[in-house]
Amino acid sequence: MNVKGKTALVTGSTGGLGLSIARGLAAAGCNVVLHGLEPAPPMRARCSELAEAHGALVDYRHADLSDARAIESMMRDIANTAGGIDILVNNAVVRHMARIDDYPVEHWDMALAVNLSAAFHTIRLALPHMRERKWGRIFNMTSVYGSRAIAQRVDYVTTKTALLGLTRAVAVEAASDGITCNALCPGSAHTPGNEARIQTLMAAHDIKHDEAVRRFLAGKQPSLRFVSEESVAALLVFLCGPAGDEINGAMLPMDGGWMAG
Repeated sequence: MNVKGKTALVTGSTGGLGLSIARGLAAAGCNVVLHGLEPAPPMRARCSELAEAHGALVDYRHADLSDARAIESMMRDIANTAGGIDILVNNAVVRHMARIDDYPVEHWDMALAVNLSAAFHTIRLALPHMRERKWGRIFNMTSVYGSRAIAQRVDYVTTKTALLGLTRAVAVEAASDGITCNALCPGSAHTPGNEARIQTLMAAHDIKHDEAVRRFLAGKQPSLRFVSEESVAALLVFLCGPAGDEINGAMLPMDGGWMAG
């Protein structure tokens, strides 16, 4: 892979999908900067674990993505210590469930800031280094709900849809500099929240775990399997290679056929 020695920033990567993506990049030889709201001391062990397992440099930055100045400080710090970001993964997300007419304004403003504006800021600050190197990979983690709506999720549906437009705009502007920008759109993954729903189904209907998973995914994910975080990470790493040079501005579903229905 041609990512060996390059530097990647994965926002929202203290756990879950973001950490799986960071692990995949480190395994491919990429130096990785993790990001989150966790205090730095507890994250040192996780950075050391990844570094020792894959022989990569792994660091961590704490930053509030709702604050543009905090983003600028983080990006400047990474530029000073690593020379710049070659691979940017905008994965961080916040969400709140409520009817639109009951939706708290502060949660709306936070979702716009973290889910959308933060991606704009990280991209605009990463592009100069990428243009100088004539190479870069930008990934915006969107969702099936960037193309489909669901009730009581106005913040998530709106911001994930807007990220698709941002992806296309960046792709067009940066294409001549060897930079690609794509949106990865996973379906339902085995998150702690989804597992809680599975447990509720098991208790309510006295069924086993596998059957509860099938019922939970029925009507949306035709594969009736959760999307694995490792497969999302593998696709992202693949797109960082030469085969991804001309895949640009794309919306790439990984949803077990959800959007095909």
